[in-house]
Amino acid sequence: MTVDQKTSQGKGEPVPPPTSGDEEPGTEHDDPTETSGGDGGEPPETPLASGGPRRPNYFVMGFVGALGVLSAWLLVNALSGAGAVFVYILVALFLAVGLNPVILLLQRMRMPRWAAILTVCLFLALFITVFVWTIVPPLSDQVSSFVAGLPQAIDQLQNARFFRELDQRYDVLARIRDMVTGADFGQQVFGGLVGVGQVVFNWLFATFTVFILTLFFMASLPGIMDVSYRFVPRSRREGVREIGDEIVRRIGAFIAGQLVVAALGGVVAFLFLWAIGSAYALTLALVVAVTALIPLVGTTIGALVASLAVALGDPLMGLVTLIFFLVYQQIESYVLAPRVMRHAVDVAPTVNITAALLGGALLGLVGALLAIPTAAALTLVLKRVIFPRLERR
Repeated sequence: MTVDQKTSQGKGEPVPPPTSGDEEPGTEHDDPTETSGGDGGEPPETPLASGGPRRPNYFVMGFVGALGVLSAWLLVNALSGAGAVFVYILVALFLAVGLNPVILLLQRMRMPRWAAILTVCLFLALFITVFVWTIVPPLSDQVSSFVAGLPQAIDQLQNARFFRELDQRYDVLARIRDMVTGADFGQQVFGGLVGVGQVVFNWLFATFTVFILTLFFMASLPGIMDVSYRFVPRSRREGVREIGDEIVRRIGAFIAGQLVVAALGGVVAFLFLWAIGSAYALTLALVVAVTALIPLVGTTIGALVASLAVALGDPLMGLVTLIFFLVYQQIESYVLAPRVMRHAVDVAPTVNITAALLGGALLGLVGALLAIPTAAALTLVLKRVIFPRLERR
């Protein structure tokens, strides 16, 4: 202790702590970062200006949470409102990828890509025109014949004993007359016609939109694929490109297989209907061929439509037609379609059926159409990527 320190101690003044150079060995000082009263090294609560602890602002937290919920709700509504547009884009992209092998085939025949795309589009437009031309005149003739023969059918129905007893017991004719002459009948008929017109307009708009989008996607498909591959790191880009090109090839093979199965169904239907003397053999054959493009239930729908059309002229022959199509459906489902699809997409029939059911449950008809190529893509990824990595572990 120095003389100055002794003097200060004698005068009663506080002695300052010794500096680092004056510390004696073995002395310990408290860490300045430690806090008194803090158990377990927990930091102290930050005091406010008034000296109290800082508390969370529950109003701000609730307001921000409400804004988040509102934003999520608006986003869900926007996506649901634009759901039809997403479906159009998905279908158009699917068709563009499926028709790409035909375009490549035309390009190998020394045709420019724009000319190949134009040729495919003209063929599609021609097919739609022929289909409508074969459907509309017979349908209008059937409606005209039905309207013209309706009074005679009603007279025959009134003369039937069963109908007379039914009318005497339940006043069927009086109920029908009251319903037709009622004030709401015209409004209901007009509303029904407006609803049918709206459905037809929506269908035409959807068809035109998908057609235009398919045209643009076919023109820009190589660029879209190149940009998609650039999102993959360079070290893995070559393998991803190989898998992506194989997926595109399988989607094209799936569409080609569906067209082959539908064409076979249409040819068989035309030959049978022509053999039994149906006046609308070509029309019904086109209906069978188009509905056969629908997975699982397409052939059944076409068979029912053709059988019903034949049964209107001859009920016995309509029953024969139904039996013929049921037999052909079994042959197509268990012999033709599995072999074509196994060669096209290399997917087991059980996977095809399961995928079509799940796709139909999620997106309806569009989901059923897209489910099988999606299953083929997932199967390819499993075989080329997932299973080899699991085997190396």
